[in-house]
Amino acid sequence: MCGIVGYVGDQEALGVVMDGLRRLEYRGYDSAGVAILDGGLTVERRAGKLANLDKEVTAHPLTGTTGMGHTRWATHGAPTDRNAHPQTSCDGAVAVVHNGIIENFARLAADLEDRGHELASDTDTEVVAHLLEEQFTGDLAEAMRTVCRQLDGAFTLVALHRDAPGVVVGARRNSPLVVGAGDGEYFLASDVAAFIAHTRDAVELGQDQVVELRRDGYTVTDFAGGPVDVKAYHVDWDASAAEKSGYPYFMLKEIAEQPVAVASTLLGRFADNGNLMLDELRLDEDELRAVDKVFIVACGTAYHAGLIAKYAIEHWTRLPCEVEMASEFRYRDPVLDRATLVVVISQSGETMDTLMAVRHAREQAARVVAICNTNGSTIPRESDAVLYTRAGPEVGVAATKTFLTQITATYLLALYLAQVRGTMYGDEITDIVEQLQGAPALIQATLATVEPVRALARELAGAPAVLFLGRHVGYPVALEGALKLKELAYMHAEGFPAGELKHGPIALVEDGLPVVVVVPSPRGRNVLHGKMVSNIQEIRARGARTIVIAEDGDNDVTPYADSVIRVPQLPTLLAPLVTTVPLQVFACELALAKGHDVDQPRNLAKSVTVE
Repeated sequence: MCGIVGYVGDQEALGVVMDGLRRLEYRGYDSAGVAILDGGLTVERRAGKLANLDKEVTAHPLTGTTGMGHTRWATHGAPTDRNAHPQTSCDGAVAVVHNGIIENFARLAADLEDRGHELASDTDTEVVAHLLEEQFTGDLAEAMRTVCRQLDGAFTLVALHRDAPGVVVGARRNSPLVVGAGDGEYFLASDVAAFIAHTRDAVELGQDQVVELRRDGYTVTDFAGGPVDVKAYHVDWDASAAEKSGYPYFMLKEIAEQPVAVASTLLGRFADNGNLMLDELRLDEDELRAVDKVFIVACGTAYHAGLIAKYAIEHWTRLPCEVEMASEFRYRDPVLDRATLVVVISQSGETMDTLMAVRHAREQAARVVAICNTNGSTIPRESDAVLYTRAGPEVGVAATKTFLTQITATYLLALYLAQVRGTMYGDEITDIVEQLQGAPALIQATLATVEPVRALARELAGAPAVLFLGRHVGYPVALEGALKLKELAYMHAEGFPAGELKHGPIALVEDGLPVVVVVPSPRGRNVLHGKMVSNIQEIRARGARTIVIAEDGDNDVTPYADSVIRVPQLPTLLAPLVTTVPLQVFACELALAKGHDVDQPRNLAKSVTVE
């Protein structure tokens, strides 16, 4: 949520900052603002889209080579001009932008007002500007360290002071912040996408650290002022990877990128002898053999990837596996110990609920493996091991290619556990690996045949609701299809296990209601396939409009389907890699038909960095 950009160098800061904010629009926001050091300190901010701010600063340009900007997703205070960031101090000397939540802001605000400060907004952020005003004696980094020691909660802060020219100071606790190191210029951002057009050299900031940027370099300390070691890394994608490449929307581009993304996730994971090599996993094989239970913890789309992974892990490793929503995990006091493997899934590596689950699991001595797309993010750093999905930047808020790569990564982890624990023969693993390696071509083949899905979506744009049904791994796919429709088209959509129809949901079926049915393969799981065909007949008899996703060659469904969407044949456990794709296209096209922005759905953020 929210986006932060800071800059010091020899370019005009306004252009750098505004360009960075545009690259962060995908994170979700409802207001935007900038602050530029131009001999004094000038702040402009506007509610609504970045275009509103752009119009103002185009009409009244701000000059200066040090500045910062922010796109805000409202938590405390409505999305208005006065609540937009940057927030300023009473004397206007300090400007602050902030991601996260300052939990003790009410008490701090009351204390400030008792000392004569006048607060002009409803935000928790403004208290930081006033506290910095009090603490500043010429060293903005020291003032920031002093203020941070007074704050509770999760926050990334970036500040400017009119009496500290050429200096940008940032701080982080439980919220992402990264440094970009250029030639005579330095950047701060909540995401490397903000400065990728200028440099691909980045520096991780750790928990409870403060950074001071100057044109000649940067200094990082902890909140007490002590020196810390930082880790530099090189971003392995460039600015073009975060551009639309001729597509009208990022989501369309990212759906099309899925064959390459899945291939990238698989790349380099296999030895010449067919064994899996998960070098980045960093867990000893003896530790994995000692595991007696697996938890998968995630939010949203990543949770659905975890539900699919459960089937694979239990089938291939014979380990019991539970899937938990990260927001509930630590509050229900799960039973964890050293023999528990906790697998956390997060595209950004900064999802706050998931990060808190990581910390809870490690406090209970469990081993934690992160599946993540973002190198250098917090969750992989705080986990015992990591498996990167390598999907490249995903700008569209609704997850597409990262979902398929998360599924792929969990398959790799499950097969590796089976290999280490000896629960599968080598030729069995090799057979599945070969099928996985062929999956990108099948995903590409699926994408080549989705034009009828687009036409169907446009036809159904006026439907008041859509139901999704699935069995086995088709059930999480149904949940994901429903979620995509909620996120993008703002319409009622629900996913159900098809076997539960008669236990209540069938009451929702009425004449003309579109029901999307994900049908399992008749090969190998024939009992499930037969039951699903019966489910289709049940809902069609009650007037439903049946839209059936079935593999090539499955003709049993044809008499009962109003529309059949064909996908290539894959074994049941691997089928989500192709059955998901038409549902992504369906939701995207239906939302476009309703006139919605599929890259930036209302009220949503790409990375949820608050609880």
